[in-house]
Amino acid sequence: MSSQSPSSPLPQSLVLLGAGKMGGAMLEGWLRIGMNPAGISLIDPHPSDEMVGLAAAKGMALNPDPASLRAVDVLVLATKPQMLDTAAPAVQALIRPETLLISILAGKTLSDLAARLPNANAMIRAMPNLPASVQRGATGAAAGSGVTSAQRAMADALLRSIGTVEWLEDEGLIDAVTAVSGSGPAYVFHLVECLAAAGKAAGLPADIAERLARATIEGAGELLHQSPLSPATLRQNVTSPAGTTAAGLSVLMGPLEPLVVETVAAAKRRAGELSG
Repeated sequence: MSSQSPSSPLPQSLVLLGAGKMGGAMLEGWLRIGMNPAGISLIDPHPSDEMVGLAAAKGMALNPDPASLRAVDVLVLATKPQMLDTAAPAVQALIRPETLLISILAGKTLSDLAARLPNANAMIRAMPNLPASVQRGATGAAAGSGVTSAQRAMADALLRSIGTVEWLEDEGLIDAVTAVSGSGPAYVFHLVECLAAAGKAAGLPADIAERLARATIEGAGELLHQSPLSPATLRQNVTSPAGTTAAGLSVLMGPLEPLVVETVAAAKRRAGELSG
């Protein structure tokens, strides 16, 4: 794809602070939809070899002199939440009056950010997830009062380029987003592990069990993506009365929902503990 035009809502200059797995996933999405790599600067004290190579190949600045970053349209804060206090002075120095700050730090509220980054006039708190790297992310976002309509459109373009975006009027719901879609891919990956282990226990060779489990989750997810039917209807369509699926669901459906509710509650609780 070609780089964005001057009229594009994508920013002309963006600084990504924290190029780890999540920051890197977002970066891949932005590059895929055509953001100009020359306008992207990466700041990470310990970049992976892969990120070093990507920056060199695409012509992105890696750990540039902060003095050279005089006009920053968007600053994306993607460090570990525990690193906010350490990173705050460097972030503060990069923020200009026109800079939009987008934070994906789990548990860190807009108030937390404002207390540490008083230069920030416009802040958005967002929680994407790892499938952003393949443009199938799910993001919840909440905008602070200082965000202009143009800045929100810019953030929406960035976030929507990596998947679905749900804008929340209540920032307090972000912790729930973190627990459901932010952490959710790990739950699904673990389901694949469990299904593969169950297939092996049922007598399948381990490699075949894993391939079947993986393909099953991939296919079910794609069917869910393409079908207008509800998850409940799709489940019912697979389940013949008194058949094999019904027998399996008779075991699974009782404990699964309360277990998932407890799982999400634990993740939400931890997101709250990371605030402050």
